[in-house]
Amino acid sequence: MVFQRFVRTWLLPGVILVASVCPAAGQQRPELGIVEKLGQTVPLDIEVYDETGTLLPLRQVLTKPTILTFVYYRCPGICSPLLTELSHTVDKMDLEPGKDYQILTVSFDPREIPELAASKKASYLASMTRKIDPASWHFCTADSLTIMRFTGAAGFYFKPDGNDFVHATALIVLSPTGKITRYINGIQYLPFDVKMALIEASDGRVSPTIAKILTFCYSYDPEAHTYALNILRIALVLMVIGVALFVVLFLVRPGKKTAERNPRHGQST
Repeated sequence: MVFQRFVRTWLLPGVILVASVCPAAGQQRPELGIVEKLGQTVPLDIEVYDETGTLLPLRQVLTKPTILTFVYYRCPGICSPLLTELSHTVDKMDLEPGKDYQILTVSFDPREIPELAASKKASYLASMTRKIDPASWHFCTADSLTIMRFTGAAGFYFKPDGNDFVHATALIVLSPTGKITRYINGIQYLPFDVKMALIEASDGRVSPTIAKILTFCYSYDPEAHTYALNILRIALVLMVIGVALFVVLFLVRPGKKTAERNPRHGQST
């Protein structure tokens, strides 16, 4: 009985932890930085705690395009500027949080608790010019095993540095099915880039006509990590329109006018 209790309480969880955290044979987990895993899907069975302490499965959370950010709430460095810039970006975008997209902020410090997340959420929502639905931005915490699974699946790698962490920053955009569709690196974001990334992440959902036009006219530049006007595509469309106008004005219309001037042409007497 004692041995079975030891296996169930200590040995089995330890084996699961090692198997989950350690990389597979022949693979090496990056020590630091962001490795883009575009097209891959984050595990939907992952569960995080929201700011109220409620356990949220990702499968239940990811119901619309989502901006995912990994931070830790006590961070003395770049986490606060990231969240501040993100809140300003939300203020400037014409997409509606909670309707068109949502935000999921997750702490990668397992020592942080929901009460701290709730305090940070209240602070950032109060600082925004635009009043959004509080349910559209989750501030979450998680245990160490969940954090390692989630950050590893998203390609976000960090390392402890004393009581703090060394880490990079990015907005990671997910589709409603959990697929990683875009990374927007750094702590400064153009609202247009974020909007385009969310539109692309909608994964087949019906988008406004203007959004369809934008996705046609702009292409993502993976080197600059931004969207650029696709001159070639626009030029091709203008060329097609020009040819169509030429056909109508110089070929179809003259023939029509000739027929109108000779209404009896071709009739027998």
